[in-house]
Amino acid sequence: MGALTVLYLVLPFALAFVIHDAEEVAVQHKWMLKHKDPLIERVPKMKAMIEHLLQLSTKAFAIAAAEELVVILLATAYLLYGGPLSVELWSALFMAFSIHLLVHIGQAVAVRGYVPGLITSVLLLPYAFMGLHMIWNYMSGIEMILWGAVGIAVMIANLRFAHWIGIKCSQ
Repeated sequence: MGALTVLYLVLPFALAFVIHDAEEVAVQHKWMLKHKDPLIERVPKMKAMIEHLLQLSTKAFAIAAAEELVVILLATAYLLYGGPLSVELWSALFMAFSIHLLVHIGQAVAVRGYVPGLITSVLLLPYAFMGLHMIWNYMSGIEMILWGAVGIAVMIANLRFAHWIGIKCSQ
């Protein structure tokens, strides 16, 4: 990646993550408490996930978000160091984050209203689009799909780990 890509895309990623997760941390627990019953009625298959999310206090969610930030900072440092596959690994995380933003927007459409993370998801869409365009210039479409899948798999596994740490550390 070139110097401008690092300046405009790589370095702001951690800040974009912090801004987005700050919105989620600030409202997630209270929002879940208020909306749990209508959500379970509307989507009974999501009951286990909703109950899991209710276990995440604001403190637990903040701890989970901090753990995820550490992963992003380590990937960014590794990319700046120039390690093998560093661009691909960093891009995988960025693509997963970009898809995460779209998930929030999809959730808002599904519930026909606000969900935690919606405002920053909408505001960060241009940044995500720019980043995906820059990654597209670096790798082929097939590589993007493969590394995007890796990013999603890592994101899901790490999210479970981060939530576990958040719950354990906040008890």
